[in-house]
Amino acid sequence: MRILGVDPGSRAAGWAVVSFEGPPRLVAAGVLRPPTTTSFALRLLALHDGLLAIAERERPDEAAVEQVFSGVNPQSLITLGEARGVLLLALARASIPVSEVTPAEIKKTVTGTGQADKEQVRRMVHSLLGTPAGGPRLALDAADAAAAALTHGFRTAAGRRAAAAAPGSSRVRPRVAG
Repeated sequence: MRILGVDPGSRAAGWAVVSFEGPPRLVAAGVLRPPTTTSFALRLLALHDGLLAIAERERPDEAAVEQVFSGVNPQSLITLGEARGVLLLALARASIPVSEVTPAEIKKTVTGTGQADKEQVRRMVHSLLGTPAGGPRLALDAADAAAAALTHGFRTAAGRRAAAAAPGSSRVRPRVAG
């Protein structure tokens, strides 16, 4: 399974594709940065078209989009919501099922605490994906997107394992130490 993670933003929207065929592996990642010299409507169009092109090129099976964080001022919240809306529209146009994940859920899944900062998230994403130490580091927005994909992937994989181990399943239940 390939999951496209998205960290919405109107000036910078992070994206990352993580493969869960075997251990989690980063397939591709980046940041959509629409030109700030154009109107807001054209920046939204650039975000939409950019994510749609990524979805068509990378062919993810599912997407995980970070929900809007409510601690920002009202105008920023509206702007972020509009950007998030066009990103969701792009995923819908590409017929990709979307799961929404909260920032706290992402941080807790990836770092073990819901209060982690962006640098902690990036370090743990690199660790979880086995990216080489000293190699190129993901941009913070791309790391957040990879963390969203990891969160959804771990949640989905755990759900499949639980279903396979349920009574009546034809699979053998794994032993759990402890």
